[in-house]
Amino acid sequence: MLFTPNILPLDLNMSRTITLKPNIHLGVVPTHLKFVGGLVPDDRGRLPRNADGEIIIVAGVRELLEKAPVAFSCVQVSLFPGTQPEELDVLVHGLKALGLEVDFVLMVGGVNPMNPADEDAVIAQLLPNLKSAVRHGARHVSSTSIEEWMSSEPAREGADYEAAMEQNAKLHVRAYQEAGLEGSTVESWHIEFLRPGEFKTFTSLQRGWECVHKINEKLGKPFFKILVDAAHCGDSGVPLAENAALVSKIAAANELGIFHASAKTTRGCLSSDDGWIGAMLTAMAKTGSLQYVYVEMFDHTDEALAALRALEPGHGVDTTDGRSYTDVMADGLADIAHRLNNLAARGVL
Repeated sequence: MLFTPNILPLDLNMSRTITLKPNIHLGVVPTHLKFVGGLVPDDRGRLPRNADGEIIIVAGVRELLEKAPVAFSCVQVSLFPGTQPEELDVLVHGLKALGLEVDFVLMVGGVNPMNPADEDAVIAQLLPNLKSAVRHGARHVSSTSIEEWMSSEPAREGADYEAAMEQNAKLHVRAYQEAGLEGSTVESWHIEFLRPGEFKTFTSLQRGWECVHKINEKLGKPFFKILVDAAHCGDSGVPLAENAALVSKIAAANELGIFHASAKTTRGCLSSDDGWIGAMLTAMAKTGSLQYVYVEMFDHTDEALAALRALEPGHGVDTTDGRSYTDVMADGLADIAHRLNNLAARGVL
């Protein structure tokens, strides 16, 4: 039996002080609710629940909807291998009952997508969640599936780099075909690169795009897109102006995807981003290809991110300034909504 969510307050609109003016899908990636204790299933494939038996992600997104000064229309949920299909059904039902479009971020762990010997294992992790995305009518899927997270493998260069892209192209086209994405509701697959340390090879917008382009060449159409996360651009070591200029080239190739408004290094309050979110959002808007903008933050105490805090202590900084993470996300949504509205006022959107 599906869990029936509480009915949203009838006066929900009373909390809205901002109206989003441009035709942009504004959403959230609810990682602020933590991976461990929020998004990662237990050893039986069950998702974490609160004391009332409701899935924590559904309850947390509802609370954010009630607090946010601007309405958001979509949510991008991280899906881990091993999640029971019935659990996913309850999760998606609960989020859709809140009036949200539900899309997915496919998580892959313990396998190396660049290694041909791991291809079957990577496919085994991707396929169930890709098929779930199709079954639930998702319009987009995203993933970091071009490299293993926090791997000890050194950065690939030269011929090894070309081989890594070739293997990724083979793997992702195979996943596309075996999951039945052709003709499905899924319109695009957005690939995300990560900062140096989290990844070793695909650590910049340029390199992430090169891999996406290679996959599309093999597929024969621009179905795969590069996900532009302001945090990863800011932490990549590539100057802001260079990242912003590259966005227009990617858009011209029809390979520009979703934008994540997330602060570099801290991955917390958007006020800690040192200008990257505003600059990259404007660059994306100027292309005319911007469709989805997601606000994303991490809880600085999340057990799952201990390795990231060890890699870069800045990830352990508390940026809440005394607020709950729900309140920080609500403030972030307000910030991005004002930016989008002012881009529209200036004729950029």
